[in-house]
Amino acid sequence: MKRMGVDVGGTFTDFIYVDDAGKVEVYKTSTTPADPSIGMMEGINAICDKLHLDHGEIDEIFHGTTIATNMVLEHKGARAGMITTKGYRDIIHIARHKRPTNFSIVEDIPWQKYPVCKRRDRYGVSERVIAPDGAELIPLDEDEVRAAVRKMKKDGVQAIAVCFLFSFLNPAHEQRVKEIIKEEYPEVYLSLSSEVLPQFREYERFTTTGLNAYIGPTTSRYIKQLVKNLHAQGYTANVHLMQSFGGVASAEAAQEKPVNLLLSGPVGGVLGAIWTTKLTDIQNVITLDIGGTSADISVLADLKPSMKHLLDTKVGGYSAMVPMIDVGTIGAGGGSIAYIDEGGFFRVGPQSAGAVPGPACYNRGGTKPTVSDANIILGRLGTKLLGGRMEIRKDLAEKAIMKHVGEPLGEDLYEAALGIIDVMNNNMIQEIEKESVRRGFDPRDFALFACGGAGSLHACSVARELGMKHVIVPQNPGALCAVGLVNTNLMYDFSKTEMQLSTKVDLAGLDADYKMLEQEAHDRLIEDNMSEDDIVIQRVADCRYEGQGYEMRVPVVGGPVTEETIEKLKESFHVTHKKQFGRSYRQVAVEIVNIRVIGTGAIEDLEAVKAPQGTADATAAIIGEREVVFKGADGKPVHEQTKIYDRSKLKAGNTIAGPAIINQMDTTIVIEPGCTGRVNEYGIIVIDINV
Repeated sequence: MKRMGVDVGGTFTDFIYVDDAGKVEVYKTSTTPADPSIGMMEGINAICDKLHLDHGEIDEIFHGTTIATNMVLEHKGARAGMITTKGYRDIIHIARHKRPTNFSIVEDIPWQKYPVCKRRDRYGVSERVIAPDGAELIPLDEDEVRAAVRKMKKDGVQAIAVCFLFSFLNPAHEQRVKEIIKEEYPEVYLSLSSEVLPQFREYERFTTTGLNAYIGPTTSRYIKQLVKNLHAQGYTANVHLMQSFGGVASAEAAQEKPVNLLLSGPVGGVLGAIWTTKLTDIQNVITLDIGGTSADISVLADLKPSMKHLLDTKVGGYSAMVPMIDVGTIGAGGGSIAYIDEGGFFRVGPQSAGAVPGPACYNRGGTKPTVSDANIILGRLGTKLLGGRMEIRKDLAEKAIMKHVGEPLGEDLYEAALGIIDVMNNNMIQEIEKESVRRGFDPRDFALFACGGAGSLHACSVARELGMKHVIVPQNPGALCAVGLVNTNLMYDFSKTEMQLSTKVDLAGLDADYKMLEQEAHDRLIEDNMSEDDIVIQRVADCRYEGQGYEMRVPVVGGPVTEETIEKLKESFHVTHKKQFGRSYRQVAVEIVNIRVIGTGAIEDLEAVKAPQGTADATAAIIGEREVVFKGADGKPVHEQTKIYDRSKLKAGNTIAGPAIINQMDTTIVIEPGCTGRVNEYGIIVIDINV
């Protein structure tokens, strides 16, 4: 099987090709923000040309994209309307009466300033079903629905979200509205809450469905155009897109629920880190995935990703109550801009130069200093990137840093550049502490997994400050998200709200609901051409103690739902609760809030390839040396003559004493003074930190 992974980031697009013969090819191009598919096609074609592959030979293409995320963050989605229960059209405005900053009277509240569905495009219609069983209280007024749809069509609304109270208990009214919309406005993008998120909590359900409509038209067009472009150039591969909860979906499924793509890019890096770390003797890692625009951080205790609670899954201030792997993101990347703010404080990020105009040293029109410019001045980056395809202008980096940082602060060039790196590193250190210490994890018990184009430039400094003993650098750190993409499975999540106490469970009803969800998952995977042997169905439940307002996910055994099933569920919840919060309450009834079925279609695992065996002597990989600037014990710049290594010439068993620079096409690795790198049998570099 021949597979291609493509991860579109804010600055660069990363590619990896793998096949059953063990061939691996990595490539990188600049992202084309106006149309990301242009840069994507360029890279795919370049790999095929280099390897002399016919386009039709590629079997699978796995794609991670930030298109949905960027639309939300930049408020550039479609004009979306909403049809809801009369009297409830302002739910997505009112939210939960919470403000990001409680006592601010001037703060912009994102869901109010930039609503996914503007008030003029939200229509209430007469209808009502009620708890606890979804009985109809007020019939649906179809004339009101038709009038609303016709008005939205006339006004140019591009997508419609349908959100009725308690539709998760009885979706009949929403389904009838769907039929009416198909009659009146068949070309509009349609999003039903009973299909997108059939769970309780009306605000989160409404806003998630609204988000799905808001990003749906553009995301759908992008996916369709991408598939069309691939077919036009002779590619017949199946296209899969990474979802926020760690599995890929088919192109067709991704168009139906684009809200599941909101964390598409960073998740690939987490999966790639898990796969790579299993090839070492380390069990606990914290990932540091630094790209051109942002840094993504995830804590992987025992190499298991944690899931965000559904009330914490937010993107750009909007609640998106869909399963997401827990990844923290800050605006800290190679393109992060250094500046002096209005109060005279020295800051780095979150503003980024992006791909265009990019850092000053790229010579694409950027004039503001960035982290990449600082690394150029300090000698940590060379004057050619992307394997020599990108020329770097050191003089432009120097000019930008001195004008905007050095001269205003009264510092020389190297002090200013080191200051930029220090502030950048401190931002990441604070985020890592927040993601680990607040959950009860000690960073000193973890290794730092450096990935992304800039992760291994900063990893030694960050790890030392946190007291971490090791840094792991995979073979292709700049394309690790793409590695994760080609090494994951098809996965779909189906859910239903139950609200049943463990003391009085309707066993027959719960069993029937699980079987219904399992059938949905099975049918979806069969539609994606998965064989019966490759389909795995897993049951889970969102549970809480009676009286709590916060659920936790626990596994549920398969087969008929019996009293024994409930006892095992309760025990699993007690253990999980104690692990998370330090105590359990076995005398309190457990409430089964939502049930879930995760359907997985297994895709053949990526086979790890061993590196050629060598000795401890890495002299043969040295390609030169240059002066590199590091921070001394007194905080002042220290200039060190530093050997430069070509990673492609390193062999298993090689050791490299710092200071050292290791070059490869997709990244640059900095081994600081006092640290030692060693190459394991799979070509992975493990750096021992002198703390």
